[in-house]
Amino acid sequence: MTTHAPDQSDAPWPTVAADHPALDLLNTIAQIDGRSVDLWSSDADVAQWLVRAGWYKRGAITAGQTRGLLKSAQSLRETVRALVGERKNGGRIDPKLLNDFMAKAPSHSELVCEEAGLRLERRRAAKTPEQLLAPVAESAAELLAGGDFTLIRKCEDGTCTMWFYDRTKSHRRRWCSMALCGNRNKVAAFRQRRQA
Repeated sequence: MTTHAPDQSDAPWPTVAADHPALDLLNTIAQIDGRSVDLWSSDADVAQWLVRAGWYKRGAITAGQTRGLLKSAQSLRETVRALVGERKNGGRIDPKLLNDFMAKAPSHSELVCEEAGLRLERRRAAKTPEQLLAPVAESAAELLAGGDFTLIRKCEDGTCTMWFYDRTKSHRRRWCSMALCGNRNKVAAFRQRRQA
């Protein structure tokens, strides 16, 4: 899986750790005050998300590369959402749309010499929206092929739509965020016990 370090500076929306970048993609639609909110409303929003999620360095995405990025990102997100949902429910998935998306993004390996030695790095074309989104699509494909779907869950809060990969030692994680949904549900349960 691609290793990336999220950039948490200048966060325009709350960060909820899904513990997998493909699930972070799905979580760009959130329930806020009981209504569904798409955290992307422009090409620039998607570009900013790609940087914040660690796929690209700040300044690496130019305005000329982003025309149509919102539409492509939303299409990728809904394709991945359908595939993850189907895989989670034990159904057979049809990877055609995701494969078609990844086929539009050529890449190659490059051997890089450094003082510490040699390392292999993936070089990608990044001229089209599909090419910019290719690492996210590949991450989703890796999740679908190798993820443990017994540990991929939706938040148990009935009003939340967030997904997460339960990497806790006990594998009993129930909430997208203990500070948000977990706390809200614990307070509600406490109030209910006091009233009873």
